[in-house]
Amino acid sequence: MSPEKGRVQLSPESSCALFQGQRQARGGSGPQLDPENGAGELVLISVYIQLDFTDDPWLAALSQPLTVLAASASSAPVTLTGLNLTTECNVTHNGCSYCACLSGYQWNSSVCSHHQPCQTSIKHRPCGCLVLNPTEVGYCQLLPPASVFNTPDSQCFMLAVQHCPTANTTYICELQSLGLSPLRVTVSVTIIQDGDTTCPEDSSTVAWNVTRAGHVAQAPCPGDRTGTVKRPCGPDGVWGPIHSNCTDTGLLALLLRAQLLQAGQGWPEEEVSQILAQLQEQVEAVTSPSDLLALVGTMTVLAKVVADTGTQLNCSALEAVLKTTDKVLGMNSSSLWTLALRQMPSVGSSLLLAVETLAHSLCPQDQPFSFVLPNVQLQSQLLEPTFPANYRVSFPTQPPLQAWIPRHSLAPLRHNGTNVSITSLVLQELDHLLPSNYGQGLGDSLYATPGLVLAISIMAGGQVFKEGEVIMDFGDIDGSPHCVFWDHDLFQGKGGWSDAGCQVQAASASPTTQCICRHLTAFSILMSGHTVPNNPTLELLSQMGLGASILALLLCLGVYRLVWRFVVRNKVAYLRHSALLNMVLCLLAANACFLGAPLLPAGPHSPLCLAAAFLCHFLYLATFFWMLAQALMLAHQLLFVFHQLSKLRVLSLMVLLGYLCPMGLAGITLGLYLPRGQYLSKGACWLDKKGGALYTFVGPVLAIVGVNGLVLTMAVLKLLRPSLSEGPQVEKRQALLGVIKALLILTPISGLTWGLGLATLLEEVSIVPHYLFTVLNASQGVFILLFGCLMDKKVQEALRKRFCCSHPPRSTISLATSETCISANSKGRSKDAR
Repeated sequence: MSPEKGRVQLSPESSCALFQGQRQARGGSGPQLDPENGAGELVLISVYIQLDFTDDPWLAALSQPLTVLAASASSAPVTLTGLNLTTECNVTHNGCSYCACLSGYQWNSSVCSHHQPCQTSIKHRPCGCLVLNPTEVGYCQLLPPASVFNTPDSQCFMLAVQHCPTANTTYICELQSLGLSPLRVTVSVTIIQDGDTTCPEDSSTVAWNVTRAGHVAQAPCPGDRTGTVKRPCGPDGVWGPIHSNCTDTGLLALLLRAQLLQAGQGWPEEEVSQILAQLQEQVEAVTSPSDLLALVGTMTVLAKVVADTGTQLNCSALEAVLKTTDKVLGMNSSSLWTLALRQMPSVGSSLLLAVETLAHSLCPQDQPFSFVLPNVQLQSQLLEPTFPANYRVSFPTQPPLQAWIPRHSLAPLRHNGTNVSITSLVLQELDHLLPSNYGQGLGDSLYATPGLVLAISIMAGGQVFKEGEVIMDFGDIDGSPHCVFWDHDLFQGKGGWSDAGCQVQAASASPTTQCICRHLTAFSILMSGHTVPNNPTLELLSQMGLGASILALLLCLGVYRLVWRFVVRNKVAYLRHSALLNMVLCLLAANACFLGAPLLPAGPHSPLCLAAAFLCHFLYLATFFWMLAQALMLAHQLLFVFHQLSKLRVLSLMVLLGYLCPMGLAGITLGLYLPRGQYLSKGACWLDKKGGALYTFVGPVLAIVGVNGLVLTMAVLKLLRPSLSEGPQVEKRQALLGVIKALLILTPISGLTWGLGLATLLEEVSIVPHYLFTVLNASQGVFILLFGCLMDKKVQEALRKRFCCSHPPRSTISLATSETCISANSKGRSKDAR
């Protein structure tokens, strides 16, 4: 419907109004009201009227009834019942009008395209204010529910809301395009009511609007940066810190150019070098984590373009890559890198792969090539048709790093006319930026690294050659080293350290750490923070202690061979010395197995190493379970003096406890941890403590020590509280003294030794627990010989009788007499030992 127009001139100042009203009509196709009631049809119309006001309180005029003249004599009069202002115009000195649309209205697109926008300090939305000539009239129209505004550099989508929401509302804008997935954008509107706590307006860095407490305000990035900045409003109405997600527009432009190259738009041979040169200049613009991620992202995309298209770099382009990488690695890791790693933990792995790919893409005409910077060192060499004996390269790092590839690894590349180039790249400080991901066999422990990564690659005929043996010398490394490489395929493409195909070997001519790997990639060294350092003194003490322990145990067997029939003339003595004899046999076999294990080839694929670890685990456990059997037997003699078991039954129970229980524990440990690759320790035929297999040995040992301690406590209490119902006082006290003596022998040997053993698992700094544990553990055989065998008075008497031909007294009373069986009709006197 065309609007009916009228005009009332009152003053030079003008205002445009849109009238929405009701018109009485006597005909037409619209809804009809009852004519008897004198009511006509109600119609929503648009009428343009220009109002001029002479008085300042001009708003009062709008509240008065208005009469609109009929357009023609035949037209019915119109009564306006509602009025909304749409446009506000200010007349300039030359008669033109600056007309701006009020909230909820906009100019028609055809009108907007034929008029200039207003040039004022007030920022209106696109096509919100137009310049009208003096002879022109017009008014803004009601906004549709959704509209689009086009500007030279962007496109704005606007949603018109007729009524202000009464509560917080979330709007979802869905953009759809043919062939692409829909894009959803969420817009949250927060309603602020009277009495709500708010943060005030602030324009310190950017313009922050009034924000309700507990919400986060967003604003566009200032200056030549793209993105948003966020600032939380605290519950007390105080602004919080600003969180920036702004990226330099120059870095984003380079990233976009690289992405267009990847999509197939452009000439990689020309543009890759140009982008790399500009990227080197843009490093100085990196001031935020987003800038750093954009820079690394550009290098990553360019590396993919170079690899996919076979593009070769010249010297200047590769120098730009290395200089950019050197500056990136030299950035303060406590600020930019830390925040960037929080947003993208794999950014270090992406940088490593990009630099590796770009480094070995140097064209053969520019080789040999050498470049040294504080954080980046590169050497690239083109091999002659007749290869040298070995390819060798060295870098002036601290400690010096050397690497060589044997000739037999290069022999398969010898083809007529084929260019073979080897690129060796050392990156300092990059290993600290890689995620702490460890592959199978390395456990979940945190490792220390020497601060460098060595990447070696071979290009033959334009193709990357990944096979071949490489030997690396990383210098004198403290701790227990692991030769590893960075596998980009681990952990769903995030990358991780792996030791597959790599092993450590000691250098023959110097005390340095050498790694041998059977493939080419990025290598480094991991030093376990929980591994006992390689110490020649500790190894010598351990070997000497084990040798002395084996000799002592053999001597103990010889003593028992001489005096056995003299010391086992009653049931208690027989059971006690039987337990001690089995303990000696188990410990002797375990020490011999453990001493010979280093001579076997280490690794989970060595059956001999696996068998040695299982036997050591079983035999050491059996030693301690026989200690437990001896303690339980003595406790039974102490508590149940008049309820004795037969010798055969007690011995059968002791054998089950001493051998069957440790065999079951060792078997369960083997079946549980071997499939996981966590059974064997790295480089040794013993249990792995990182995966938890070692704790299946330490746990039962400490439990046995605890039981022995309880028996000792019980013996002391019994000794302090004698009871007349438990037999004669003298023999009871002698039995208690025998129990206490046995426990005082067992507890220091097992408890102190393996208490220190547990400390070595937890200790990361001091080496004192390692020394104490090594000495005590290797001397257990000596302790058993002295305190378990030679200090026994029965043994001493038998030895004197054997070698001195002297007979012991007929009525000798010693701690061993507590082992005699007390008959029911005993009157307090012990039988003659003979």
